[in-house]
Amino acid sequence: MENKKEKIRKWSYWFVLGLALIIVYKCLDNFNDVTTVIGNFLNIIAPFFVGIFIAYILYIPCRKFETFFRKSKVKFLKRKARTFSIIAVYLIILLIIAILFSVILPVVWNSVTDFVSNIQTYYEMAIERYNDLPQDSILKSEQVNDFINNIQHIDLKEYFNFDKIMEYISSAISAVTGIVDVFVAVIVSIYVLAERGKILTFVKRLAEALFKERTYKNLDKYYKHSNEIFFKFIASQFLDAVVVGILTTIAMSIMGIRYAPLLGFFIGLFNMIPFVGAIIAVGISAIITLITGGLSQAIWMLIVVIILQQIDANIINPKIVGKSLKISPILVLLGVTIGGAYFGILGMFLAVPAIAIVKILIEDFVDYRLAVKRGLRIEE
Repeated sequence: MENKKEKIRKWSYWFVLGLALIIVYKCLDNFNDVTTVIGNFLNIIAPFFVGIFIAYILYIPCRKFETFFRKSKVKFLKRKARTFSIIAVYLIILLIIAILFSVILPVVWNSVTDFVSNIQTYYEMAIERYNDLPQDSILKSEQVNDFINNIQHIDLKEYFNFDKIMEYISSAISAVTGIVDVFVAVIVSIYVLAERGKILTFVKRLAEALFKERTYKNLDKYYKHSNEIFFKFIASQFLDAVVVGILTTIAMSIMGIRYAPLLGFFIGLFNMIPFVGAIIAVGISAIITLITGGLSQAIWMLIVVIILQQIDANIINPKIVGKSLKISPILVLLGVTIGGAYFGILGMFLAVPAIAIVKILIEDFVDYRLAVKRGLRIEE
């Protein structure tokens, strides 16, 4: 009887192994078809992942509103606190979008359209100013001359016109998502926020069932730390970017710099990327100001913006961000460099919270290893 069971187990093992090998071979043999099927499936469920991500971003604001409504003396608000918290958060988002599209974006768009309309003129002016420089100027080096000669006959209007811009925007929008996908993502995010208690309870029970007690406690701790770091960073960087953008726009407008709203918006947006973002935005803004307003205006713009950046770095940003992340500037620079190299702008933006989380993991590992070496009792 035992021999028979052993033979059945052995044959079952070889059968499963053979079946697995056949499946792997067929997948490799039809690799393009498999990747197409997987790609189509991921495209179909992408709105659900986007919805979950939106719900994750809005979790903290919803929780705060829910706590506020639960403290209300109005019984109806108290009883439906979660529902009203979701409604309140989405109403605020709609208000922000309305302000963005009715007030901010039209001003920025006017600057963009005017700049695009005159870009060929500015380009020709820049070439003319370059040609007027003395022959012994440092900017008249052989490398710069070669570069100028290569781009001198480029018709920028061919690449920067309204039809091309609309084509770029349409392509980007269609590539990222459609109206139906956005609608589905929003609906999914609302359901996830409404059922977040049940979802979190299930995930915690699943993790507790799958992992040892110490591993589960560590996962729970790092999850809470990660959430706290991520939300503090996102909220503080966004608020700081808004403040810097407004201050820069006002300062540039007072100085009479052309396209002040566009440059202020650009500097504020890129200010969300630590260190590198501000340098890139200010550098590009200086070049645009040099072309449109001359050398003296570009120098004054640089001086004023650098002063504002220093005020932000030493006064505004610490007040908004605080010292919650406690990361060395060297680590931040390293994280931004690596994040930008592998994941572009998004990687540069998310590098700081990622580095903060990695720092916590490494510090805890070092503390654990030192405790083991010293013979201290490790809590299970």
